[in-house]
Amino acid sequence: MNATIEKFGWPASLVHEFEHWVVLARPAQPTLGSLVLAAKSDATAFGDLPEAAHAELKRASAAIERALGKLIGYEKLNYLMLMMVDPHVHFHIIPRYEGVREWPKGEAGAREFVDVGWPRTPDLGHAVALEPAELERLAAWLKGGFA
Repeated sequence: MNATIEKFGWPASLVHEFEHWVVLARPAQPTLGSLVLAAKSDATAFGDLPEAAHAELKRASAAIERALGKLIGYEKLNYLMLMMVDPHVHFHIIPRYEGVREWPKGEAGAREFVDVGWPRTPDLGHAVALEPAELERLAAWLKGGFA
């Protein structure tokens, strides 16, 4: 795996794997269910990805949208390709919703996730930073949406 994938907590943050892409739970959660969709390639430009990676993007995005729809009940989904700090091709996927989501739902000590930027641009600066054990637990929960 490339350095960008490792920076986002792989393998502990792994939610789902495709042939050309990995889906990772984002260690800093601006909204509940925020993910990173990262290309396994060493490409640092979107256009440099192999054609098969571009084709697989349809399958990956459909699976992500189904999973997050079931688990989060988002109203919109933002795909952000920023690549300003982490050079390899990847998207930040931010579920957008009005109000609050709680996780783990119904448990004592559950955390609240508010979409601070709703309905405008996501506010990545107000992310909930997860401890390593929380990140693994969130990734495990998100995996259930891909089953």
